[in-house]
Amino acid sequence: MQLGQFSISLNVKDIALAKQFYETLGFVADPQCGSIQDKWLIMQHEKAVIGLFEGMFEHNILTFNPLDVRAIEQHLVAHNIAIDSPTTGDKGPTHLLLKDPDGNTIMFDQF
Repeated sequence: MQLGQFSISLNVKDIALAKQFYETLGFVADPQCGSIQDKWLIMQHEKAVIGLFEGMFEHNILTFNPLDVRAIEQHLVAHNIAIDSPTTGDKGPTHLLLKDPDGNTIMFDQF
């Protein structure tokens, strides 16, 4: 099963302050993915990716970007893993959400 690129989406209180902090660690904001005004940014340092989101959701989210999220959904269902938000449609971009045993949100996002 190919999970794709991994990132973490962080719920931040102040997007500008969070951006400044992660830039100090060597992360760079992708200019095509969000902005301070939009209240979300995608930051990258080598292979590490962090999404910063102000006021968009309550908890941090572990995110994978597979090429075929529907195949992953079928695998999870076959193994009796509960899905909180299933995929939509038969092809094209979609995502699904589930929680791990400790309540951490995991998103599989295909774009």
